[in-house]
Order: sequence, then C-alpha cells, then structure tokens
Amino acid sequence: MTEAQAKKKAPAAKKETAAKKPSGKTLKVTQIRSPNNREEWQRSTLIGLGLNKMNRSRVLEDTPSVRGMINSVKHLVKVEDAA
Repeated sequence: MTEAQAKKKAPAAKKETAAKKPSGKTLKVTQIRSPNNREEWQRSTLIGLGLNKMNRSRVLEDTPSVRGMINSVKHLVKVEDAA
C-alpha cells in the first residue's frame, strides 16, 4: 500500500463548527397558536422559522426575509426584541 492510498483510507477529521451567532439586531419569536386547520403554507412558514410546537421560542436575526415570514404568520406568533 502506497502512502497516497493510506491517506485516502484514513477518516477525514471533522471540523468543529461553532454555533452561528447572529450579528446585529435580533428578534425573539414565540409560537402562540397552533397551525391546525390552517393552510399548509402557514405550517411550512412556521417550520422555516424553526417553530413547530406551541410556546417554543427562537432568537432570529432581524433580516427582511425573516420579517416577511413573521408578517405572513403574525396571527400565530408573538415577536419581541431580543436585546
């Protein structure tokens, strides 16, 4: 076995990735209502925000895309500044 073949068989070292911290302003979004009996796109939007059960919260970066998602399901969530 050559040295090149030995390197190919060796397992690759996994890179440690730190949790991605949001830079700038953040929002705390809490799901306050159930998506039952709602349109499927509303359930999908909640999942996109990282919410899937009642009273769960996420701290999200304040970007236009997140604001748009929150605006489309504003009757299902509560938004606070996470200062």
